[in-house]
Amino acid sequence: MTSTLALADLHPELDVRLVHDIIHPERELWSPRQLRDLTSFVASELTTPLLDILDFDPSKRWWARLGLTEGVELWLLSWLPGQGTEPHDHGGSSGSFTVLKGELTENYRYPAGPIRSAKRPVGASLGFGSGRAHEVHNLGTTGAASVHAYSPPLIPTREYASLADIPAEIPPLPAQRLPLDQLRVLADLEGP
Repeated sequence: MTSTLALADLHPELDVRLVHDIIHPERELWSPRQLRDLTSFVASELTTPLLDILDFDPSKRWWARLGLTEGVELWLLSWLPGQGTEPHDHGGSSGSFTVLKGELTENYRYPAGPIRSAKRPVGASLGFGSGRAHEVHNLGTTGAASVHAYSPPLIPTREYASLADIPAEIPPLPAQRLPLDQLRVLADLEGP
């Protein structure tokens, strides 16, 4: 359930002037820094509405799409203790996430680089380019939540058996971009 602007879809709980102003439907491609600024701003300035939307599912990670344009997708994810992702890249998209609640542990790697690990507490925010693979887990004892953004939107992720298995190069951004009506269909079929 989202409301539709001319060039953007927004979650009904975030269909406010502030979000209309920051989602920039005219922006075709977002940099890692712009994505980080977006997730950080949404997490810090819209905390109450995000917590109202937030849900936890013991059987799998829960998510809700907060916004979608031809240039960016914005998601809210929840993580119960023990929940996490497989090692993956973002298929050529740049990304960002900001921790809204709890603490997450991220293991990440750039091609041919070492595997690194970082704890991401409440308020931690980072943006990353397309040449990065990672896995994210809630290793804590309480639920966690995070706001994520990717540009271009809805590019399929590639999963790996381990971060050691990522290729020497993660392919660049795809040449073909999809119009919003096709992105809506994909967004309803997939999550982040």
